[in-house]
Amino acid sequence: MIKRLFDVDPWKVKSTKLDKADKRLQESLTSIGNGYMGMRGNFEEGYSGDFHLGTYLAGVWFPDKTRVGWWKNGYPEYFGKVINATNFIPVELMVNDRKVDLALDEVKEYEIELDMKKGILYRSYTWVEGETEIRFTFKRFVSIALKELAVIEVTAEVIKGDAVIVFIPKMDGNVTNEDSNYEENFWLEMKRVSGEKSSLTTKTIENPFGVEQFTVTTMMQNVTENIENKEFSEGFMQVEEKITYALKAGEKAKVTKFVSVLTSRDVQPENQEAMAAAILDQAIELGAEQVEAQHVALWEERWRKADVVIEGDAESQQGIRFNIFQLFSTYYGEDNRLNIGPKGFTGEKYGGATYWDTEAFILPMYLSIADESVSEQLLTYRHNQLPGAFHNAKQQGLQGALYPMVTFNGIESHNEWEITFEEIHRNGTIAYAIYNYTNYTGDEAFLSTKGIEMLVAISRFWADRVHYSKRNGQYMIHGVTGPNEYENNINNNWYTNTMAAWTLRYTLESLEKISSIVANELYVTDEEKNKWRDIVEKMYYPHDEELNVFVQHDTFLDKEILTTDDLDPAERPINQNWSWDKILRSCFIKQADVLQGIYYLNDEFTLEEKEANFNFYEPMTVHESSLSASIHAILAAELGKKEKAVELYARTARLDLDNYNNDTEDGLHITSMSGGWLAIVQGFAGMRTVNNRLSFNPFCPENWDGYTFMIKYRERLLHVCVTQVSVSVRLEEGEPIELTLYDKEMVLTNEVHSSLSFS
Repeated sequence: MIKRLFDVDPWKVKSTKLDKADKRLQESLTSIGNGYMGMRGNFEEGYSGDFHLGTYLAGVWFPDKTRVGWWKNGYPEYFGKVINATNFIPVELMVNDRKVDLALDEVKEYEIELDMKKGILYRSYTWVEGETEIRFTFKRFVSIALKELAVIEVTAEVIKGDAVIVFIPKMDGNVTNEDSNYEENFWLEMKRVSGEKSSLTTKTIENPFGVEQFTVTTMMQNVTENIENKEFSEGFMQVEEKITYALKAGEKAKVTKFVSVLTSRDVQPENQEAMAAAILDQAIELGAEQVEAQHVALWEERWRKADVVIEGDAESQQGIRFNIFQLFSTYYGEDNRLNIGPKGFTGEKYGGATYWDTEAFILPMYLSIADESVSEQLLTYRHNQLPGAFHNAKQQGLQGALYPMVTFNGIESHNEWEITFEEIHRNGTIAYAIYNYTNYTGDEAFLSTKGIEMLVAISRFWADRVHYSKRNGQYMIHGVTGPNEYENNINNNWYTNTMAAWTLRYTLESLEKISSIVANELYVTDEEKNKWRDIVEKMYYPHDEELNVFVQHDTFLDKEILTTDDLDPAERPINQNWSWDKILRSCFIKQADVLQGIYYLNDEFTLEEKEANFNFYEPMTVHESSLSASIHAILAAELGKKEKAVELYARTARLDLDNYNNDTEDGLHITSMSGGWLAIVQGFAGMRTVNNRLSFNPFCPENWDGYTFMIKYRERLLHVCVTQVSVSVRLEEGEPIELTLYDKEMVLTNEVHSSLSFS
């Protein structure tokens, strides 16, 4: 069941309805960010009804004490979480001594609009009290040209009557997290200054885990015209100004609030005020229009490289652009200390940390739509945290490196035992990401240095984590949770076993490629290699001959096998209606599990194997993970199940816009937002790269007139256009390239582009 708050528009998320019942959903869907900071679509003037306040800074987090009534050796000491930072957007409004509050007041002609092309959030309405009518308009953006800068503009125009209007720009550090323990506050006030440049400096509270404390300085300067009266005031964790205008009908007043935000990640606390002031001076000298123009120009450049144009289906067009916009608002590769949290800057759920989602779902898209350096930054992030991965394995009493399921610094910081101890398949995805980067770019430099170090460490973990079953003469892995998190503590998850053996095989192959000097430095002995080869040769993979499927785990087929058609629609999503015990005992699958492995290692399976496993597992899949639909869409497209592929594309591309899983009010599903792009490019267009050769096998959905996208591939820029009657691939930049279109081999040059007509 979908819930759609906003109109369908190819470039905008807009509405003329103030939906008080779904205010939190509106806030999530109108979130903005610039990779450095971001916030939910909260109202500048405040709101006394139900809402979720959220302003977040990249890399600023807190190690919250894990509070449980039991403990197990190796359990994380804390739960890392992103913390709500100083709220710098407020510009409260008073009209004739009455506070403007949309939860209570009468308004008309309400409009809200997120312009994805420009990266700007707009809002407006006419406020009515008796014979007085005032048109308020709001504009807000966080600059991608100057990452530490935000601009908030509020305008009031008196339509009827006379009015004394007071604008109250403020910064408020009295913030908490909704997911905090006992409404704990994570910030200390260090300094506040009121004046033309008002500022608030805060510092995270002390922690007993040796994690650094972050200091943040937030500074504002408000630009006005024909001001009549201005006052400055301050209180604990708060600074504000009062700017007063007496206006008659037809007159306007505008306040432009410039805000700079600096953190101790980049600037020492003692230097933050001076640098924040310099940023404001620079912005104000340029002027709001020029600052905005620079921001918009950079967004245009991003869209030029990454836009996907869909003809004939406005819903699909809006969905893919919304996903790309929110991904780029979260991360664009400028800082290898950062990664992509599942909620980005849009909410607190999942703690804002790094999951396996990045390597599994985001990296494949960024490889094609951004410079190679961006993807290399993501891999370097993991290499930098290799010491933490060694720590995690040691905590479990194992050798090698165990990459965390959830982290800010490489140390596992998730507070659910089935994640911390059991969902070890994430190690396979880190290894696969190294392969994926090397295979796509053709560049083995990372593999030969940082990558091989990571692979050897991961392989040593797998070699210690498996056990040899003498009774079966095979290696097994017991006590795990696979990608399908609706099963815990299972034995021999096919996907986990498969990726463990594949990692060992890929590491052995990679060791043969690198220099002997590097190999010797890693101290991989012949004995160790032979052990790895033995595991690869004798790994156990559950399989059922009668069904001809890879069995998800040892006892999966002992369950009552049902399909989602057997579910009462009133009980979906099941994770919001069933007990956890009932979910664990059911056959229903949260997201691709066996099919995740088939997606990764696609060229290692026959079409018949893919078909049998898809037909068996997809009907049991409830797609209650945001990561699920895209993988199924890609495989459905490959198998010629076009209608299913298009259905699942719609689910992944509009997951949040249509609130498919009834959970978007908590924040957007950022790390699944590559899903729509993957479904189109790897699914509908059938893009693959195997054995150093790029290939396409496209089709056009029946309800589309066509679609167009650009990809970067090995220092080339390719333009791909698919319609109902033709396919064309054009080389925009770079050297000639050999590729395969359907089964036809061809050479692409700058002078000649390849095209093929079909019926």
